[in-house]
Amino acid sequence: MLMMNRNKQAKLHYMANGFRMLASGDHVVCAITGESIPLDELRYWSVARQEPYASAEVSVKAALAKR
Repeated sequence: MLMMNRNKQAKLHYMANGFRMLASGDHVVCAITGESIPLDELRYWSVARQEPYASAEVSVKAALAKR
């Protein structure tokens, strides 16, 4: 059963201290770069925009671009 979520994009609800899985999967896609981010490596997201980011640098670029 664990194999069923391989190479499937997860749908998440991003919160201030974590996220809740709405649809199972093993990764999300960076909102800016389109890069695939494994869930165990996901560290950066926007609660307000409900989107994930591949790195801190990408997160800052997104915040500055969407002012």
